Amino acid sequence: MIARSFPLLLTVGLLSACTVGPDYSGAPDAAPKTLAAGHLPHADRQAPSAPAVAQWWRTLNDRQLNELVEMALNNSPDIATAQARLKHSRVSLSGARADALPKVTGDAAMLKLRSPDTSALGGGGGGRGPLTLYLAGFDASWEADLFGGTRRAVEAAQAEADAAQAQLADAQVQLAAEVVQAYTDLRDQQARLALVDASVDIENQALDLTQQRRSRGVASQLQLEQVLTQAENTQAQRLPLQAAIVESLDQLGLLCGREPGELDGRLATAKALPAIPGVVPVADPAALLKARPDIRVAERKLASSNAQIGEKTADWFPKLSLMGDLSFSAGDPGHLARKDNGTWLILPRLTWNALDFGRVAASVKGAEAGRDEALAQYKSVVLSALRDADVALARYGHQRQNVVLLRSVESSAVRAADLTRQRYRAGTASTLDWLDAERTRYQAQENRISGDAELLKDFASLHKALGLGWTL
Repeated sequence: MIARSFPLLLTVGLLSACTVGPDYSGAPDAAPKTLAAGHLPHADRQAPSAPAVAQWWRTLNDRQLNELVEMALNNSPDIATAQARLKHSRVSLSGARADALPKVTGDAAMLKLRSPDTSALGGGGGGRGPLTLYLAGFDASWEADLFGGTRRAVEAAQAEADAAQAQLADAQVQLAAEVVQAYTDLRDQQARLALVDASVDIENQALDLTQQRRSRGVASQLQLEQVLTQAENTQAQRLPLQAAIVESLDQLGLLCGREPGELDGRLATAKALPAIPGVVPVADPAALLKARPDIRVAERKLASSNAQIGEKTADWFPKLSLMGDLSFSAGDPGHLARKDNGTWLILPRLTWNALDFGRVAASVKGAEAGRDEALAQYKSVVLSALRDADVALARYGHQRQNVVLLRSVESSAVRAADLTRQRYRAGTASTLDWLDAERTRYQAQENRISGDAELLKDFASLHKALGLGWTL
């Protein structure tokens, strides 16, 4: 039997090596000019390449920030959603692979039968007593993948699973950057609130001195009102900052998968903004295309849609199925395994949808259109990624220069305020001169704090644009 079936099996094996549809040869060059140049327009050519593994937030050396990022990665509902999608895609891949394997089912039954009494009809004799029959058997079927339709389906499912893996990495990259930016907002607001409180103390001192001078007739009522107005204006800045702090705490709680107010006690104490490292590794364009998870997602979607063309094309060709049945029947369950009680059946079946009125052609054209859409989407994602990276590099570089200028302005304003305070105590400067110098110092310090915070957020945006923070 095996010898006679060998030619059929050999033929099936040779045909199964055929796979219809276009083979995927990788994504096209979506930005050949940038890749040929070897760098982004606003990248620092002297900066080292980005490392393969870059949990970049750890370079800020802020233990509390590290804890928040880890908490977010472990508890965020968005991450849980991406993980569930990945699990679903892997299950679908297992199902697609199982479709290429034989299907075997087993069944067992017990039959009790009593024939009717036909003596009254002249049939002679009465009915037979209950007859018991035991049945057991196995059915097997396998569809030979002659033209690779099943293999293309597995290929598409594998690409979808890879895309889901990249989507998880993308969610992790996005979340880490958002946590750093929200944490930066919180520390920025706390620092500016502390600066407002210090300014309020100074202005209250000036107000007390002006009131004393007014009581002695040395200061005018106008001077007193001017000092009082400035003190009240500075005091009025506290409420918006306090509200912003509450908002930032709740935002961090949301990102970390915590309820509103749950992180307040841990983050209530003000801390300085994390210090940015002096040198920031920047990936070259080729590394960028490999590092950004969203580009990987688009590329895997393109690979999946390309495989689906072959899956649909295979429907044009004949399908060969092999079916078999092995069953046993006996009046006693102990006799089921006897050779004489067994029957077997092998049935090769060839089917071909020769006349489908264009249904297969329509499905193939639909798959080709899906591939074209995925290709256009891939190109769009690549160009957007390069744009994001170049803009992030430009903003980060310009903000670094801006922070240097802001620090210089702050130093000058602090020196001017100190000199004016000394002149005021010596009686050579008025209260308004002193307060004007303090207002300038306060504004310079606030601008410097905001500049540092903006630079830190640009630092996070840069790593977010480069797709760093997680590896596939």
